[in-house]
Amino acid sequence: MSAIIILPPDYIPTEDEEYMNDTQLEYFRQKLENWKKSLINQSKDTLEDLRQGGLNQPDPNDRASVETDKSLELRTRDRARKLISKINSALKRIEDGEYGFCEDTGEPIGLARLEARPVATLSLEAQERHERMEKTYDDEVMKI
Repeated sequence: MSAIIILPPDYIPTEDEEYMNDTQLEYFRQKLENWKKSLINQSKDTLEDLRQGGLNQPDPNDRASVETDKSLELRTRDRARKLISKINSALKRIEDGEYGFCEDTGEPIGLARLEARPVATLSLEAQERHERMEKTYDDEVMKI
């Protein structure tokens, strides 16, 4: 994308347009960037909460509760970190002109799937096939 694209505030990609045209790519780029910013801001809030401590509660139950909350928050932030990595990969695919197409088949992933999961790398059919193969493998391993 060389030209700057300004999206109308109410723009939503439709099947009537050419798939992954510059406007759709800009729409998904902005969606991914906004999601990433939100995750980063949440992480900053978590760091601030952790700095404030709270583990010096005199009551062991209160202390255990605070520790459990912080542990859960850290696991959530770790998932967010992994998601940011997927977002960065999706942004790179937009730059490279590969966004919106299945890694396995090269077919379009589809607007509805990308709207629901903008970091998707597989079409629904390829994802289902992948999950079936994974389940089959897991079932085989469990038998051993």
